[in-house]
Amino acid sequence: MVDVVIGGSKQGRRGYSLDEVAIAPHRRTRDASEVSTAWTVDAYKFDTPFIAAPMDSVVSPISAKTISNNGALAVLNLEGLWGRYDDPSLLLREIAQCSPDQATPLLQKLYSEAPVDLGLIKERIAQLKESGITVAVAVSPQGTAELAPVAAAAGAEIVVIRGTTVSAEHVSETGEPLNLKSYIHDLDVPVIVGGCATAQAALHLMRTGAAGVLVGFGGGSSHTTAEVLGVRVPMATAIADVAAARRDYLDESGGRYVHVIADGSMGTSGDIVKAFACGADAAMIGSVLSRATDAPGGGTHWGSEAWHEKLPRGERHAMNQVGTLDQVLNGPATRGDGTMNLVGALRKAMATTGYSDLKEFQRVEMIVTPA
Repeated sequence: MVDVVIGGSKQGRRGYSLDEVAIAPHRRTRDASEVSTAWTVDAYKFDTPFIAAPMDSVVSPISAKTISNNGALAVLNLEGLWGRYDDPSLLLREIAQCSPDQATPLLQKLYSEAPVDLGLIKERIAQLKESGITVAVAVSPQGTAELAPVAAAAGAEIVVIRGTTVSAEHVSETGEPLNLKSYIHDLDVPVIVGGCATAQAALHLMRTGAAGVLVGFGGGSSHTTAEVLGVRVPMATAIADVAAARRDYLDESGGRYVHVIADGSMGTSGDIVKAFACGADAAMIGSVLSRATDAPGGGTHWGSEAWHEKLPRGERHAMNQVGTLDQVLNGPATRGDGTMNLVGALRKAMATTGYSDLKEFQRVEMIVTPA
């Protein structure tokens, strides 16, 4: 990629967001019924390559079952309200109904008043197992050492370590360094870790033994990391860079494949489709699911960045509710704006360009469109 002179001795790469790229039609088309959207990570196979983000506005023990019944993987945040309160239903309603100027203080208050309860975490995992779904849970990088082993021992089948920016080794002069490689090796369950946004950072995460790497900064539309910290890599470029790192690591490791999972900046089905075209194996989605009438957020959406006690980097957003989780994922759609039937949109895009599975679709031609 060509460097751009910012000024003086400072240069930067030109990056592209999903809004700035498009998929080019192919000489061949096929029937959408012949397209496969199946995705497999480790021993777990899913009908669709979608992962419901570990956000309290999206995943609860109840919505996790609905999402799973639609062929996707739902991830419960163990450090969220469901890991702190026996029944957070009234709290979720309070968050949804409070005024915008009171939302951040309320989130900070609710998440700080009750600590994460290890006994409650075990109960939640048991509850998910009883529902018969693949049990996936998420922890923050800071909570990994304490919570991940507890979750794995309690029966979690997939563990997600998700933060705004995650490195393979976090060094601190005031505490023990977090070495992800040692933790992932000891957990003995598939681990998905991120976010990252560059090939070099992704390669280091792949070397930890992770089954998948999250591309992005987590939270997507619900975070304000760019505004607060100035940290951002446009999503199309980030996915393509990490996909290249996946190829390099495949050669380096002698054939070990690490899944690239787009996480954030996908507000419509078109964005999601373009993320796969850029090289993603799966997509972690939050805001599009929070629009469902049966999502736990009750028409609002927020991520873990929004309730940081000292430096919030996110907000609670009011969402335009469009239909049930079933309709958002698998239709039928009653709107033509890319907010419903996400699976159908992906299948149609693959069929329109002539590809039969996701790995083939990653080879689709793309066009850069004017900003």
